[in-house]
Amino acid sequence: TIKQKDISPKNMDVGGNGGGLPVNNKQRAMLPNKSRGEFIRNQRKDSEGMSESPDLEFEYADTDKWAAELSELYSYTEGPEFALNRKCFDEEFRTHVSDKKWTELDAEQHRAHAMRLLDSLEVIAREKRLKVARAILYMAQGTFAECSSEAEVQHWMRYNIFLLLDVGTFSALVELLNMEIDNSAACSSAVRKPAISLADSTDLRVLLNIMYLMVETIQQDDPADRPEWRAIRETFKTELGSPLYNNEPISVMLFGMVTKFCSGHAPHFPMKKVLLLLWKSILFTLGGFEQLQSIKVRKREELGLPPLPEDSIRVIRSMRAASPPASASDLIEQQQKRARREHKALIKQDNLDAFNEKDPYKADDTREDEDDNDDNDNSIEAESFPLERDEVMPPPIPHPPSERVSFPKGLPWAPKVREKDIENFLESSRSKFIGYTLGNDTDTVVGLPRPIHESIKTLKQHKYVSIAEIQISKEEEFQKTPLSGGEEEVEMCATELLYQGILPSLPQYMIALLKILLAAAPTSKAKTDSINILADVLPEEMPTTVLQSMKLGVDVNRHKEIIVKAISAILLLLLKHFKLNHIYQFEYMAQHLVFANCIPLILKFFNQNIMSYITAKNSISVLDFPYCVVHELPELTAESLEAGDNNQFCWRNLFSCINLLRILNKLTKWKHSRTMMLVVFKSAPILKRALKVKQAMMQLYVLKLLKVQTKYLGRQWRKSNMKTMSAIYQKVRHRLNDDWAYGNDLDARPWDFQAEECALRANIERFNSRRYDKNQSNPDFLPVDNCLQSVLGQRVDLPEDFQMNYDLWLEREVFSKPISWEELLQ
Repeated sequence: TIKQKDISPKNMDVGGNGGGLPVNNKQRAMLPNKSRGEFIRNQRKDSEGMSESPDLEFEYADTDKWAAELSELYSYTEGPEFALNRKCFDEEFRTHVSDKKWTELDAEQHRAHAMRLLDSLEVIAREKRLKVARAILYMAQGTFAECSSEAEVQHWMRYNIFLLLDVGTFSALVELLNMEIDNSAACSSAVRKPAISLADSTDLRVLLNIMYLMVETIQQDDPADRPEWRAIRETFKTELGSPLYNNEPISVMLFGMVTKFCSGHAPHFPMKKVLLLLWKSILFTLGGFEQLQSIKVRKREELGLPPLPEDSIRVIRSMRAASPPASASDLIEQQQKRARREHKALIKQDNLDAFNEKDPYKADDTREDEDDNDDNDNSIEAESFPLERDEVMPPPIPHPPSERVSFPKGLPWAPKVREKDIENFLESSRSKFIGYTLGNDTDTVVGLPRPIHESIKTLKQHKYVSIAEIQISKEEEFQKTPLSGGEEEVEMCATELLYQGILPSLPQYMIALLKILLAAAPTSKAKTDSINILADVLPEEMPTTVLQSMKLGVDVNRHKEIIVKAISAILLLLLKHFKLNHIYQFEYMAQHLVFANCIPLILKFFNQNIMSYITAKNSISVLDFPYCVVHELPELTAESLEAGDNNQFCWRNLFSCINLLRILNKLTKWKHSRTMMLVVFKSAPILKRALKVKQAMMQLYVLKLLKVQTKYLGRQWRKSNMKTMSAIYQKVRHRLNDDWAYGNDLDARPWDFQAEECALRANIERFNSRRYDKNQSNPDFLPVDNCLQSVLGQRVDLPEDFQMNYDLWLEREVFSKPISWEELLQ
């Protein structure tokens, strides 16, 4: 079984430096010269040029470009297998077909050969079966040897995959995958091996490759598709999300593989491929972010709620990134220049205070220092407030127009108010002006002054009722009136079927995903007890040259990044779909993520130099599929590997960071106890470092997380971080009556994590047992048969010994007992 202690906060080094270089002065002095130089270079790199870095031209989407998503399926150590797949296909093809090329055959011949390969998959001999599977994989890879460009490979991939799907290949692959999962001989030999390599998972990798290519290609909606392909696509989508294969959705089977891997019973499972297939299956069957938006609009219409104030996807896409707050060294440098330029200029003590700051990367655990200095290094930009400065200093050198701050004409989001906020406002107003309260009455305004009337009118104009609130109130009704409430109509959509499938083992699935995420995080220390996620990337023979070592190093880092990308996307998609389907499904998953220490784990992930993670160049573009199979490969050198590609940022890493921030927002929103966890784990400095990434969407989710905890961080923090406060005001949606910036209405409630989570857990359990646990229905609510005829007419099977002693029973229970028939009849 998987234990939660494996991902407990004490194993995570939250608030430390993530297992990187030591950072206090004493440790720095002990570093060898090389490390010390590297440390100083990194520190300088962190502080230099952050304010001038350009906006990242990143567009958030469900997935990256088609070619990138295909290339990430294969590790670079799998490169030689492309030729092997081709060889297996050619052997089969030449045996049954003339010397023509695959691309020269007609549709009938294509179909006949695909059927022939499918029949050969059912042979008993494992080697023969693997050869046929490789031949099918070569077809799914677009018979690339006969193509001259990537576009041609894409065309033939699409054609071949729809052909394979039409002849029933996917069902056969699922059966073979089930056989491999249950292959106890392979599992036991892998458990005994000291080092697992690529060779241990060959059969599984080939099957998962074909399945991934099929799901990934078919989910891409191409307007040029034929009508019959469109019909096949819709049928496949429905089948994938329904309990058709193995009496469970395909995603549940893959979740089972993840837990089996994490429990240590199958260390040879190629986890990256399993997670990628799981992600794409969920994305295809449930839908991406555009579909989520349309489902939300439809559900609000069905419930009679007003339409959404804006399309959040469009608003976020149109937002511009804010300039990240400057670091301490920038501030000091500019201050020195200014002092040299104007000797006679007076400088306010307040302005100087902003510069007497700590080293931003010192891993100090002392709470008092944190409160005073909480990462002031990237708080205020070089300029203090204009009015203050002009009184005492000459005007600075004017900046070029591109650097000037452009103020938005209006705020990007319409403000929202909850019913609860209006009730609280009226309660406080009534007790202040009249001296009594009226409970939940939000209409009576008798005795209140006119300005309060105006306020209530404004609040009601911006009142927003969410789908979740309606679902909670309906659930309360069902719990109160189980008999008269009637039967609940549950729409059996793909999300509902998936939830029913993963419900029995959902806690184990969440722990397993977080264990793998922890092992793949760049800040994780290598521990002996952590799981080995490199089984499907390490070659049988370890590298012998510097070039091979460098290539493997890039491969391993890329492998980990892809795993983080897949897990972050899986968790976010599930949370969003469950929240729309039913709020308590979302709360059940979210609570198990919180119990499995997801909050400190994500904070640990961000406790690194996030700019270097986002600009990491862990890819070798000439080795990426399909480029590597249609072009002559240039000779790789250590210099070319070190240079990497010319991209401004790494798409998958930025995508992962945004997903993890969104998950953190989902877990903490409206949860006081979880917000306090952010404060306790000292997340503010970690999150503020993430603001250095000039990408609007990422900044928005960081600012949201800072906004919810601002009032608990103290006046000194707010005073030192006015730039961040301004950015929150400009970019994050306003909740009228939310005193987030001042902390005057600090929650007087004690922070009782257990009580809040237990109350929520009780509601979730009541929902799950009412809707899904048909055996545990309350006997008091079961219908009772009161008809004498039908009760006496029921056949009751009596045990043999009772029938043998029936006379004795009659004598003892009937004849020997006096019965007063008059009383009985009355």
